[in-house]
Amino acid sequence: MSTDVPTADGQLRAFDVVVLFGVMAIWGLNFAVAKTGLEELPPLIFMALRFLLVAALLLPFAKRPHGQWLPLMAISFTLGILHFAFMFTGLTTLDAATAAIAIQLQVPFAALLAAIFFNDKLGWRRGIAMLLAFAGVAIIAGEPRLDGQYLALAFVIFAACMWSVASVQIKRLDPPVDGFTLNAWIAVFATPQLALASLLIEEGQIEALYAAGFWAYFAIVYQAVAVVVIGYGAWYWLLRRYQLNQVMPAMLLIPVFGVFSGIAFLGETLTANLVIGGLVTVAGVAIIIIRRPKATAPGTERL
Repeated sequence: MSTDVPTADGQLRAFDVVVLFGVMAIWGLNFAVAKTGLEELPPLIFMALRFLLVAALLLPFAKRPHGQWLPLMAISFTLGILHFAFMFTGLTTLDAATAAIAIQLQVPFAALLAAIFFNDKLGWRRGIAMLLAFAGVAIIAGEPRLDGQYLALAFVIFAACMWSVASVQIKRLDPPVDGFTLNAWIAVFATPQLALASLLIEEGQIEALYAAGFWAYFAIVYQAVAVVVIGYGAWYWLLRRYQLNQVMPAMLLIPVFGVFSGIAFLGETLTANLVIGGLVTVAGVAIIIIRRPKATAPGTERL
């Protein structure tokens, strides 16, 4: 299916609004859920299991992407190793609320790369919006409580950049690959990469797998079933019914759900820097999404 050619462009129905908000809640709550799992499992083996379950669930329904094997392998490396591995390693140390806001820098990164690779005009408004997004994260980084966590924050920002690189790779697929096929084969290719990286870098992962409790494995199932199968299934369904600019603004709710999930479930503190920095970042992201939704539309898995 193509996410760029919806079959309807009318007003969102009440039921569809509920579905849209539900998807944003699922994706936003995942920051707290993932961090709970990372308290018991090392990040790379955690991600390997996540992708393994995604592959098992989606591969039976996926098409064979003839002629696209090498590009998909390249995308799996960008997403699996350079995006998710760095994102989850950073999330191990960083609080969920800060990560939920910092990862939104993937939107200005994506807009910048769209201008470079697809001749998408930036304009002064989006230029200012990009500066706002980065300034908001800088405000949050200035908090004393983040002292000693700057490397983790840098990992999350790097992961945001790599998500935008993967978006460019996905947009360059010719012919395009439908969403479930894309997620399925990326999961197939990313699983052994992450397992090998875990074997080379991490220690005690086998013992951690035996010792992990219910919530660690719940976090893996939540990501595979709720975030990918349910979340993306509903997202692609909405994109077949509505124009992209009708549903993309709802993605601004993801950091909101992410911040409050950290506060509600992990006992994180809502500080003045977090509120101000979050609002500044979301304002910058909002301008970019509203002015050029296609340049920042998600093409595959999110955190």
